[in-house]
Amino acid sequence: MFGVGIPEKSVEEDAPTPVNDEILLKVENLKKYFPLQKGLLSARKGYVYAVDGVSFELRKGETLGIVGESGSGKSTLAKALLRLIEPTEGTVFFEGKDISRLPYEEFRSLKRDMQMIFQDPYGSLDPRMKVGGIVGEGLIIHGLAKGKEQEERVAALLERVGLLPDVMKRFPHELSGGQRQRVAIGRAIALHPKLVVGDEPLSALDVSIQAQIVNLLEDLQKELNLSYLIISHDLSVIEHMCSQVMVMYLGKIVEEGSRDQFYGLPLHPYSQSLLSSVPIPDPDIKRRKIILQGDIPSPIHPPPGCRFHPRCREKTGLCEDQEPIIESKGESHRVACHLR
Repeated sequence: MFGVGIPEKSVEEDAPTPVNDEILLKVENLKKYFPLQKGLLSARKGYVYAVDGVSFELRKGETLGIVGESGSGKSTLAKALLRLIEPTEGTVFFEGKDISRLPYEEFRSLKRDMQMIFQDPYGSLDPRMKVGGIVGEGLIIHGLAKGKEQEERVAALLERVGLLPDVMKRFPHELSGGQRQRVAIGRAIALHPKLVVGDEPLSALDVSIQAQIVNLLEDLQKELNLSYLIISHDLSVIEHMCSQVMVMYLGKIVEEGSRDQFYGLPLHPYSQSLLSSVPIPDPDIKRRKIILQGDIPSPIHPPPGCRFHPRCREKTGLCEDQEPIIESKGESHRVACHLR
């Protein structure tokens, strides 16, 4: 089931990384609405309902994968969690502390524990700064190192992510895509965070480089006891890296469960359609493809009832009129569907 370039796990490696029962991140009813304004007086004409009532938990040492089509709200959710954009409503607890309402100056000291790896390694690195400054900037801001000590720590970080120390003197445009993403990973782990959010961290890389970055992220997780929240369109990457999977559609969670539950017995029709699109590198194995009709609806005017019903092959009148509540369907398995 794995994509080209992603190494398959051996039997010994197939078990998820041991997870602490302690909850690191808890999200309750998180919403992010972007106001629409029109005209000279900037009158408000509605909202883009990018994230609309999302709740979930992430335990220490766990890797949670978030999947869904473009426009489902995955990246907006990630940015709202880290307050790169301010959420409209809802609560985010980090190690039991409500960080969604902290004054920004107080929240700033906690940011060292929560870092992000962005999708485009070139766009996320300051083109005017050399690599040494990019990776070492956080050490200076948080007062952890400066001068010679900073240079030594940056050199060690670069070596840890597979780069030579002399890369410190180069600008991002002088590096390859894989090297730039390694720099971004080095910057993310420089402050010894507890949570790393990866927003499509592999999508901008050549397939031949993706496996190297996946292995690097897994090694760092074991070494530094990191918790990951990984956003990806590549379901083979999610299967390889993640112990938990969450499916989003038009700003809402439609299914959540363990890796085995999601890949072994997906319940929501949308989850089933996503998995049916994954190519299998074996011509003798046949899979019935579920082709969705139409595009994902506009988040400005989401459909009434179940948001997936305009594209669902199993919809009923209830689906068109009443929004389903996400309910437990077994240990750690939840789904929002009237028919399940």
